[in-house]
Amino acid sequence: EFRMAFHHVAVATRDTEATHRFYTEATGFELVKVEVAKTPEGGWAKHLFYETGGGELIAFWELHDETLPTPAPSAISTDLGLPVWVNHIAFHAADRSEIEKRKQRWLDHGHDVMEIDHHWCWSVYTVDPNGILVEFCTMTRTLGAEDRAEALRLLRDSAPALPREGKPPVFHKAQKS
Repeated sequence: EFRMAFHHVAVATRDTEATHRFYTEATGFELVKVEVAKTPEGGWAKHLFYETGGGELIAFWELHDETLPTPAPSAISTDLGLPVWVNHIAFHAADRSEIEKRKQRWLDHGHDVMEIDHHWCWSVYTVDPNGILVEFCTMTRTLGAEDRAEALRLLRDSAPALPREGKPPVFHKAQKS
């Protein structure tokens, strides 16, 4: 069976210190490497790498280059005119217990959280300091042959029927200090 994990996903940051606090304190990742390099346009940049678990990383670019926008556009959806939920980053959670711990940690660090039962996975979401929607997600059932067949059918259906309304998302407001 072929498996390919991500090494890292990299995006720009508009506030390195806020990004660092969010991904270390509020999310629990560890800063493991920072590369400093010239940019092709003639400036320089820091490339910050955070270990997310399982050997995978998320990275952020702190850009210092007069030829690039300042601050760098970093909201991977809203800076493109899309709703925040379109482009987002989802991290694996082992089970519902881990989802609960991640949700509570975000809330304890002042981040509002949205929780959704997708009926095949369970997710919690918040927005990072760069305007990026961040998710922790755990599978709640195994996807089998029927799911795969339905996925192919829907992929090719140019006018699929919309599903019935499911459970609405649950919103958790952080206690602001």
